[in-house]
Amino acid sequence: MDLYGELAWRGLIYDATEGVRELLAREKITAYIGFDPTASSLHVGSLLPILALARLQQFGHAPIAVVGGGTGLIGDPSGKMSERQLLTAEQVEANVEGIRRQLARFLDFESTTAPARLVNNAEWLSKLSAISFMRDVGKHFSVNAMLARESVKRRIESDEGISYTEFSYALLQAYDYLVLYDRFKCTLQMGGSDQWGNITAGMDLIRRVRGGKAYGLVLPLITTASGAKFGKTEAGAVWLDAQLTRPYEFYQFWINTDDRDAVTYLKFFTYLPPDRIAELEAAAAREPERRPAQRELAREVTRLVHGDAGVREAEAATAALFGGDISGMSVDQLLRVFPNVPSWTTPYAPEGWL
Repeated sequence: MDLYGELAWRGLIYDATEGVRELLAREKITAYIGFDPTASSLHVGSLLPILALARLQQFGHAPIAVVGGGTGLIGDPSGKMSERQLLTAEQVEANVEGIRRQLARFLDFESTTAPARLVNNAEWLSKLSAISFMRDVGKHFSVNAMLARESVKRRIESDEGISYTEFSYALLQAYDYLVLYDRFKCTLQMGGSDQWGNITAGMDLIRRVRGGKAYGLVLPLITTASGAKFGKTEAGAVWLDAQLTRPYEFYQFWINTDDRDAVTYLKFFTYLPPDRIAELEAAAAREPERRPAQRELAREVTRLVHGDAGVREAEAATAALFGGDISGMSVDQLLRVFPNVPSWTTPYAPEGWL
């Protein structure tokens, strides 16, 4: 199966510009996805684009992860009904460093054939002057076309409206694509389906300024069969940072996947081949109460994010807590698991006190 076929089978192609499949089959390319540094850690929703880059590298293409140290100071209005809270430069830089460490778990930056790159768009955006940007980039964009974008229209129609800051975001992302096209011959940008307008804006800028051909491919936005927001629990977001979401909690998030979503998530978030996923789908149909698809899903994704040690810790804690016997758990394991497990405190009773 070629890369496009792999992505299509896994349900990862929401839309793509004409010629993407032929491009991927014809040559080894460079492609990028941007990551917004609004927090010090990525969350489970970020796994879809991370794994898209990792799959791309597996097929011999060169991935670029762009951490938005520059655009993160502005905020993307796509999919948002209100203005994001602006972060300071120091907050963004700290978040960029946290994300940098997490991406290194998934991408091979030492490959001799198609090495991954990690770049921060603050490198070039922070050097732009307002006059040169408006003259060299802004003149290529029609305000009419920008007003027609769905993300902008929704915000204009809302009570809050949209600021000039967020309205100009698409131009900054388009400029990112142009810089990557010039520096690394990057010809494909990927992202969530809410990024379609930003991606096509970059393609158009490359065509106008360089006379070049660039492409776009967008992934589906993840929804759950029950209608709940993916990646959210009662405790909040499910983070990739083990200090924010413990391996046990992370594992339990996947174990609790709705039966209707389990096979879809196996395709989205694991490297399991079609025959293995078909086996798990059949097993789940025969014995849904045993949750075979969810168990494999939890094991595989926890291993990707937290390694074998994280899987062992999560499964040991699960067995002990749900089996009712925690005597075999170390103090460290108990402390790592219990912050978000129902518990209570009783007074210490010395021997002979009763």
